[in-house]
Amino acid sequence: MSFNIGLSGLSAASKQLDVTGNNIANVNTTGFKSSRAEFADVYSATKLGTGAKTIGNGVNLANVSQNFGNGGMDSTGNVLDMGVQGNGFFVLSSSGSLSYTRAGTFKTDKDGFVTNTDGTAKLQGFAADANGNIIPGVLTNLRIDTSNLSPQTTTKIGSTINLDSKSAVISVPFDPATTSTYTKPFSTTIYDTQGNSHSLDQYAVKTGSNTWNVYSLIDGRNPNGTAATVGGATDPVPVAVTFDSSGKLASIGGVAGQTSINVTGWVPGTVTAGVFTPNGASANAAGIAVDFSKTTQFNADTARNNITNDGYATGQITDVTIDASGVISANFSNQQHKAIGQVALATFTNEQGLQAVGGTSWKQTFSSGQPAFDGGTVGTNGSILSGSLEASNVNLTSELVDLIKGQSYYQANAKTISTQSSIMQTIIQMA
Repeated sequence: MSFNIGLSGLSAASKQLDVTGNNIANVNTTGFKSSRAEFADVYSATKLGTGAKTIGNGVNLANVSQNFGNGGMDSTGNVLDMGVQGNGFFVLSSSGSLSYTRAGTFKTDKDGFVTNTDGTAKLQGFAADANGNIIPGVLTNLRIDTSNLSPQTTTKIGSTINLDSKSAVISVPFDPATTSTYTKPFSTTIYDTQGNSHSLDQYAVKTGSNTWNVYSLIDGRNPNGTAATVGGATDPVPVAVTFDSSGKLASIGGVAGQTSINVTGWVPGTVTAGVFTPNGASANAAGIAVDFSKTTQFNADTARNNITNDGYATGQITDVTIDASGVISANFSNQQHKAIGQVALATFTNEQGLQAVGGTSWKQTFSSGQPAFDGGTVGTNGSILSGSLEASNVNLTSELVDLIKGQSYYQANAKTISTQSSIMQTIIQMA
């Protein structure tokens, strides 16, 4: 019997050394989770149970459990390198078969899909619609789309303006070429349907107490092109803007409560030597709404800031960023930003039930339960740290101590067998 007990001890010690050796071998493996050998004693038993004086029958390997605690984060500077600070797993798909990993070393293939290091599996996430809104719920292969961002024609402009109440009243006819005929000009870059830029110039002219006229020119022309030419430009139609006694906006165009000037009739084109030529593009059919709701007339310098414009030119992608929730945003040369997808994270009720399949990946099992998919910073998923990788959580000092203990454990069990052999030899010699 002692031989069997000793042999079980040797086997257990060997398995412990294997687990420890595997941990040490993977001390530099990204996203690796250390393992621990767990043992149970063995007793001989009958249907009536074990006796009060029953001697154990050795030991066996009960389980090899994994420590899913977080490893440290190593900065890499590569935007597609990602680490998870929490319980979530990245989701990979290989021909429809899902696996889960903490190793966030990703890259793009020739088609722009985000894949794992060897390109055998695609990173899963949530797609974004044409407006950059994330579509939750359905996993898809994440793809970095490098195509140009189509231009957007300008439909509305906003800003914060103060018109100085101390400004002198101007009574001479407006002429954009003569600065003494207006109080202050404001210029805004606008865009047609093809992404060509144009200049919307608006001139504020104080005409009386709490009363102003605003003239609008696009590329130096009256937008509807119907008025006569004045000083080399086309004379636009003024829009009256009035304020109450407290300096707050009262009306626009004689309509109380109106807060915007709608610039209509614009045909995009160019002016060369005084000759206008359409460029083949068009403008927003409903015109351009210039919001004056944040305009005041206070005793302060005339100034304009916080300009907003919903139009933009064609943009080429310059880089991508990934935030803590996993949203991938593309940045374009036209200063626009657009979400193009979101990295999904999976969590399990029982992480210990996952089946390790190599490549620092796991598969779902009945014991692990069904995965829950969501973005980062949701529940226990944790946050995603772009430009960093999660290091192995192996404690090398602890593993080296376990290595010494395992060696001693093995030697002690070998000594048990050696001692039993010596006893048997003594018995044989007595015969």
